[in-house]
Amino acid sequence: MRSCRLRAAGSTVLPILAVVAALVLTTAPPARAALLPGPAPGSLGPWHPTGSYVRDSLTSNQGLATVTTSVGPTTVYRGSGTIPLPLLLQGWQHIGDPGARGGYVVDAYQGPAGASSKLYEVTAPTGQQYDFVHPLAPLSPPELYNNSFAAVSPDGRWLVSGEWLAMRRLLVFRLPAPGTPQPVSQPLPLAGVITLDRTVRNVQGCDFVTDRQLLCSSDDPGTDLFGVAKPLLQVDLAQPLGPDAAGAVTALGPLPQHSLCTGTFETEGIDVAPDGELRVEVVPPAPCVITTRVYAYRRS
Repeated sequence: MRSCRLRAAGSTVLPILAVVAALVLTTAPPARAALLPGPAPGSLGPWHPTGSYVRDSLTSNQGLATVTTSVGPTTVYRGSGTIPLPLLLQGWQHIGDPGARGGYVVDAYQGPAGASSKLYEVTAPTGQQYDFVHPLAPLSPPELYNNSFAAVSPDGRWLVSGEWLAMRRLLVFRLPAPGTPQPVSQPLPLAGVITLDRTVRNVQGCDFVTDRQLLCSSDDPGTDLFGVAKPLLQVDLAQPLGPDAAGAVTALGPLPQHSLCTGTFETEGIDVAPDGELRVEVVPPAPCVITTRVYAYRRS
C-alpha cells in the first residue's frame, strides 16, 4: 500500500451499509444545529451548559469539528457509517474524532488490532484528499495502533493525536498538508510528544482552546485517576508546541450521562469552535444508542 494517495473528494464512495449516511452527508448541513431542550448537565469548571441536540449515530457517533469556509463556519460529523468504502476495503475500519483548521479537515483512521500503522486523511479546502500513513513509532511504552482523534493547533502547524488505555502522552505530528514541510509523497513520522504530568485513560477526542490549552473528552469508566468517571480534561501546555511540550492535566468534572435507557454510556468527540462554543458527544446505552446527544457549553 502506498504511503500517500491523492483522491478527488467527489470520488469518495460510502459503504453500502451507510446509504442513509450518504444521503445525510450530501445535504449541506446548517452552520450550527439548533440547541433544544433536553437533559440538564452541570457545569464543567468554567464551562456552563447552554443546551443539547441529537444526531443520528450512524453519521455522528465518533466526532465532530467546526470547519471555517468562505461562506462561514459549518460542522462536519463523523460516524461508524461514514468510512469511505475504498478505505474500509484497505482495512481502515475505525474513524476517530476529526480536527479542522483554516479550511482543512483531518480524519484519524485505525486498522484492526495488531496493525503496524495508522492513517491520517487531510481534506483541503479545494476538496482534494490526501492520505498519510504513519508507521508506529518505537516509543517507550510502544505506540499503540489506536487512533482516537486528530486535533490541529491554532497556528495550523501541528497535528495532535492520541492512543487508548492509560497514557502519559499525546502524539504530535507536523500537519500533513500541501505546502507544509511534510512532503505528500512520504510517510508521516512522529515529530514529538506532549508529556503529561498525570495519567489519562481512554481519551476519545481533544481540541485546542488556545495555543497552550486543550480540552479532551475521556471515556474512562473508572474513578481512580480523577475521582469521577468520564471526565472532561483540561491540558495546559508549558509552552506552545514546537513540537514537544509538557502538559498539566486537570479534570473539570464528569461529562453528562443522561438517557431514558440504562447501561453504559460512551463519551466520544469534542469540538471547540472559533466562536468559543464547546461541544461534546455522548452515546447513550442500547437501544437508545441509535442517536448521539451533543452537549454545548460556553465559558464564563
